[in-house]
Amino acid sequence: MTENNKTYSGFVAIVGRPNVGKSTLLNALIGQKISITANKPQTTRHKIIGVKTIANKQAVFIDTPGMHLRQKKAINKEMNRAAGSALRDVDLVLFMVEALTWTDEDQMVLDKIQHAECPVFLLVNKIDMLKSREELLPILQKLGTKMQFTEVIPCAATDKKMVTDVESEVFKVLPEGPLFYPAQQVTDQDIRFRLSEIIREKLTRALDAELPYALSVEIEQMKPNDDNTQQVIHAVIWVERASQKAIIIGKQGAMLKKIGKQARLDMNHLLDTRVHLELWVKVRDGWTDDTKALRNLGYLE
Repeated sequence: MTENNKTYSGFVAIVGRPNVGKSTLLNALIGQKISITANKPQTTRHKIIGVKTIANKQAVFIDTPGMHLRQKKAINKEMNRAAGSALRDVDLVLFMVEALTWTDEDQMVLDKIQHAECPVFLLVNKIDMLKSREELLPILQKLGTKMQFTEVIPCAATDKKMVTDVESEVFKVLPEGPLFYPAQQVTDQDIRFRLSEIIREKLTRALDAELPYALSVEIEQMKPNDDNTQQVIHAVIWVERASQKAIIIGKQGAMLKKIGKQARLDMNHLLDTRVHLELWVKVRDGWTDDTKALRNLGYLE
């Protein structure tokens, strides 16, 4: 095989505590929205695959749930398990932290990756929040002593040039190997999962306090209408208590209508067709701490 015929590929885990920008980075790397985002911890609940192929090289990025210390319920334990399992059999770890903050949860993640058998890049995110560039070098030097990182890279996941720099460093260390996905494929998530995540994103952004963590979304039906001019989608929003159901529906159904409108617009874009979306809110007592319910809703493998 000549050098020109060689291909390079690898799995790249993006790990860190909740709300450090992992999903924002994944979407920026792929160039489209693969993982939902919200300015609330634990928005990502599953391992999300994003695939980037450039010529003869392919990086398979794995966006993981934020690792957190609170593990009171089964769903919290499952998210930590999913994040930890992403560290196995990968070719590179991107450990994301915030430039101005180091927490006990950052330390917990660091403890888990100390013995990784692959390169580990430290991505120091949100450097655009620094008051001056002079602050950056001391921060990088201090964080760089936490372990022997392969690279320490300053980053702002919302800055296109900085994301391109991260991508460049990632592609440099990909091992020789076959491409795992067709060049045009950007994720392995099925369409129903992506649609349910769109709805959950809108709920998470709109609702306050703990309520977003007590809900899940399930697509019950997806089919074209009779004249094939639009997709008809029926979805259920599962909550734990009747009081939560009332909040999501809102006064005279206003909140549910708002969520439905926002989700439908994103679905139109994703499916490239008109969508008719029907939403129902149902109660399933204690589902976040019920192993059977978690399995039925797709949280357990």
